[in-house]
Amino acid sequence: MATIAPTAPHKSLLTFIVNGREVSVSALPAQRLSRVLREQLGLTGTKIGCDAGDCGACTVLLDGDPVCACLVAAGQVESRSVTTVEGLQSRPPLFAALQNAFLRHGAAQCGACTPGMLVAATALLETNSAPSESEVTDAIGGVLCRCTGYRKIINAILDVHSQTLCSQVEETTHRAGASVGQRLIRLDGKHKVEGTEIYGADEIPAGVFGLRVIRCPYDRAKFRFEDFDSFLTLHPGVEAIFTAKDVPGQDCYGVIPRFADQPVFAHEQNGARYRGEAIAALVGDSDAIENLDPLTFPVTWEELPALRTIDEALAPGAALIHPHRADNVLTRGRVVRGDVEKALAESDAVVEAEFETGFVEHACIEPEAGFAVRIGDRIEIQACTQSPYMDRADIAKLLGIPAEAVRIIPTAVGGGFGTKLDLSVQPFLALAAWRLRRPVRMVYSRIESIMATTKRHPARMRCRAGASRDGKLLALDFAADFNTGAYSSWGPTVAARVPVHASGPYAVPHYRALTRAVHTNIVPAGAFRGFGVPQTAIAQEQLYDDLAIRLGIDPLEFRILNALDNHTPTVTGQVMGEGVGIRACFEALRPRWKTARAEAEEFNAREVGPIRRGVGVAGMWYGCGNTSLPNPSTVRIGLRRNGRIALHQGAVDIGQGSNTIVTQICADALSAPIDCFDLISGDTSLTPDCGKTSASRQTLVTGKAAHMAGKELRRLILSLANLCDDQDAVIQFGADPLVIGQAGKHYQVALHDLPLDNHGYVLTAEQTFDPPTSPLDENGQGIPYAVYGFGAHLAEVAVDTELGTVRVLKVVAAHDVGRAINPTLIEGQIEGGVAQGLGMALMEEFFPGKGENLHDYLIPTAGDIPPIESILIEDPSSIGPFGAKGIGEQAVIPTTPAILNAIHHATGVRMRRIPATPDRIREAILAKASEKTGAVHG
Repeated sequence: MATIAPTAPHKSLLTFIVNGREVSVSALPAQRLSRVLREQLGLTGTKIGCDAGDCGACTVLLDGDPVCACLVAAGQVESRSVTTVEGLQSRPPLFAALQNAFLRHGAAQCGACTPGMLVAATALLETNSAPSESEVTDAIGGVLCRCTGYRKIINAILDVHSQTLCSQVEETTHRAGASVGQRLIRLDGKHKVEGTEIYGADEIPAGVFGLRVIRCPYDRAKFRFEDFDSFLTLHPGVEAIFTAKDVPGQDCYGVIPRFADQPVFAHEQNGARYRGEAIAALVGDSDAIENLDPLTFPVTWEELPALRTIDEALAPGAALIHPHRADNVLTRGRVVRGDVEKALAESDAVVEAEFETGFVEHACIEPEAGFAVRIGDRIEIQACTQSPYMDRADIAKLLGIPAEAVRIIPTAVGGGFGTKLDLSVQPFLALAAWRLRRPVRMVYSRIESIMATTKRHPARMRCRAGASRDGKLLALDFAADFNTGAYSSWGPTVAARVPVHASGPYAVPHYRALTRAVHTNIVPAGAFRGFGVPQTAIAQEQLYDDLAIRLGIDPLEFRILNALDNHTPTVTGQVMGEGVGIRACFEALRPRWKTARAEAEEFNAREVGPIRRGVGVAGMWYGCGNTSLPNPSTVRIGLRRNGRIALHQGAVDIGQGSNTIVTQICADALSAPIDCFDLISGDTSLTPDCGKTSASRQTLVTGKAAHMAGKELRRLILSLANLCDDQDAVIQFGADPLVIGQAGKHYQVALHDLPLDNHGYVLTAEQTFDPPTSPLDENGQGIPYAVYGFGAHLAEVAVDTELGTVRVLKVVAAHDVGRAINPTLIEGQIEGGVAQGLGMALMEEFFPGKGENLHDYLIPTAGDIPPIESILIEDPSSIGPFGAKGIGEQAVIPTTPAILNAIHHATGVRMRRIPATPDRIREAILAKASEKTGAVHG
């Protein structure tokens, strides 16, 4: 019987209005409008985050109404009007005021959600110029944000009606030496609110091939490839198939070189170790690759028994996921001080408990994307990444070429939080572009992103704590296992960092913390905002609450009593001597704590319904940078002949604001106006290595390197006029000749007469900073971090005891940031961290193989986030630039335990498995009621 090839669908010529202009495009009527806008009309301000209507990043106006462009078929817009974020420019003065408000409030962080937010807000404000907060929340409720915590977005929209509609955005021009401490508008903000920022999927080179990865559908499986030649014959648009045998270099990569264990593609002889592991890549015509059914790929699978849990992996006789790692243990961590068993035996009160957390998905609004181009014997990769130099090293190893032959060009990053520290699209793109000598592009789907990228480590933690009757902590015994998945990723970092931090920011004279990172046949767990410390705080802070209650001491006062200070050794024996602001953080919460606890108790005594209110508190500390390892950043700045300053800094801004923060620091060190700076960021061919954007290190480490470079360039400039580096000297930048004033005299330096150095500048200063640490000994004693950030959160909640639901009413967050370089950006980090901590506490848990979308995997929406009050404590560290510390990881850490402690205060139940979903809370309430009934009858 003859086989009849299916008839290809026909494209139609569609005519509609886009941003006030009539356009005609040839497209399939069923094609998503979002794809037509981006790929055929070049309107890349409309972002694609899910292709399912879940995230709202693609929101546009259709005849004035907000819609998800990914859910609208191109054929549906025939003869209708579409407005994208780019077209909102034609709606002044309203949109100008909205952009102004977003910039002033810091409402755009990574910027991936910003176009959708602006479109949704415009639709609201055009019909309601003075909306209420609930109306704003409803209007943007369909647009997800992972960075901001929504509060600054809501406040920006509310603020629009109070502005003069023709007002302009405040410029970043400020007098020399006065940038630090100012609420300057972020330097990359304009592109974000205009929709012109370039992300990983936003550029398509001419002649580009598409790439699609074939992934394992089982947790563990053997596989055998079949007839590739016949497959290629039947699929004429597919140019090549790549597998493990095509990797020209060393087929093993990983973020920590001595633990590197991951291949580009699973090898047939080893099988696939987790669901979602790549086994092959198909490359060819973009349409052919996109339309290909992966089930037709010639491979035969044999599913094998898998180790999915920590217990299964540690069971005697369990199969080894990596033959050279005994007992499936990747690595261990250890910090021991004093005599824990003796101290616990002598304690007047001892509490113990076990806690468990699950996988948590990063859910960046921007999925992983990029393209690669081979240029001679060099490879260039433009992609979203948090760690360009680490990417460069691994790609060079995989291709078998020198690192200098690899160029990584980071795009804007639409959310990272740690997951974009690991390679994603980069090795596939590099291999294909290298082999084919053609540009190759890849964009992860949302399902692929969730299936194949790293997660927060699930943890199982067992701990005992003891104190004297006067409330002084005497001992903590902590043990934890972390499910690190099939490959190492950041498992060693989690195992090493957690034992240092498991005490919390408290003086604990007798201490033992032991950790293991355990391999399973699950997607690798990696870095996620805190490297295991948020999980640890869930255990330690609930345990300390129980200890305070056992002793009859107020939980906040218990923490203040035991808080670290400048002169008390930490559990690693480190005495910091300065900059320990944790007690000030707790004390800043006292007024609201007393009032809120009294209000909650009065409410609970008065009300007879199922709602119970509670107030909880939790503290945190976090070491900035790598744990007892080298952690340098290098910054280069140059003086141009036109009197402007070029700042080369390789710190990737993933929304946290490092582009602005580092420039503010450098500007004040140089005593130059910030508007005289030209920023060159991230590109490994143009900027020195500033390390990875993680571990709250960029403000401290790159900021200090920028401070040092600024000071050095100032010295060099003054030397041109034979002047010493006097703080009274004033340099007038931005013109030739350069004018220097000192002691009433003025000196002119003709820059055009001076030779250029090998960097192309009149003068260049380059400085490196590496925080002073020391290795830890066999008991974990030493100096793991040069600087710590400290913080404390108070959470107020209302619990429906019949339904098990929790509503967070307010969060007060006090953080010791050393010096607030830019308070607006710091508040944005705090609010975003609170939102992620709330999600971790109440809703977020990823189950591998299930819910690989943003409909089933829930993250907080605008309606979930309560008012957040940020209190900035400045207890400076002389090591940091102008005394500054990091903030990126810190804000998420105390949020979850503060909420859990508030739930306990409201209901009397202790949540030991996280998240505290309604079914788990209800189950705990019923169990507690059953215990009481049993006690009465007994």
